[in-house]
Amino acid sequence: MKLGLINSVWEQAGRPTDYGIIKTRELGFDTIDIFTDPLEINVEEKEQIIRTCDQEGLPIVSLACVAVGLVDFNRSVRQFHLDRVKAFLELASEFRADNVLLVMGEYIWNQEVIPPEEQWRMGVESCRELGSRAMDLGLQIALEMEPFAMSLLRDVDSMVRFIDEVKSPAVKANIDISHLHLAGVAPQDLRRLKGKAIHVHISDCDGKVHGDLPPGRGVVNFMPYLREIKALGISGTISVELEYPPDPETIEQWIAEAYYETNVMMQQLQLRDGKN
Repeated sequence: MKLGLINSVWEQAGRPTDYGIIKTRELGFDTIDIFTDPLEINVEEKEQIIRTCDQEGLPIVSLACVAVGLVDFNRSVRQFHLDRVKAFLELASEFRADNVLLVMGEYIWNQEVIPPEEQWRMGVESCRELGSRAMDLGLQIALEMEPFAMSLLRDVDSMVRFIDEVKSPAVKANIDISHLHLAGVAPQDLRRLKGKAIHVHISDCDGKVHGDLPPGRGVVNFMPYLREIKALGISGTISVELEYPPDPETIEQWIAEAYYETNVMMQQLQLRDGKN
């Protein structure tokens, strides 16, 4: 697998987009995931991203998209989010990326007003439509598993059921190791995602709340999860996810630490392609 970085950490530290791309390559990463919005990005910035990634030899693998309105009870809201995710897919095609990382959202009102099966149905139908558009563009959608109590896709059981009901070869799972730990998912449970997972996020946490820390800064035992991920035979990327760095002035060291710790684990398992 390749080792990548989600570029949002640079923006949150106040660094320009092109600077983040260049430093990502300098630090040793193989790929980059781009966090942007096709409804906000202008042509100049889009061209700058493509140009800088090409110059640095840093392929764009994934675009992250949060679209919680796909399961909103208002039809007009769902339609807006469908159109917005399709715009993400079109931008991913322009970036020559492999997938759009999709965050589906949560059940609302404690599942007490709208029946949870109704929101589930909305999500399935939305992803069927999006999967069809992804296939037209030669892309895939990677669904993120979120560890929160009301998340639609909270564990392996819900992820497997959702993918099986969508029935689209373009709609697969993203594996987020920190989220697995927080949700109490055992490493061996990942075996059920054989043939259903295409992308991986890695970060650490304190075991209690969502953290996105460099590996080694928290309590996650990564190696059992990474062994199971290796056994899945995913020909994709493990992308480091770091959010809201505590000290923007030391952002390079923060990211370099995450790179080093992740690379060491991948090397121990012979999980990283083309690196000694």
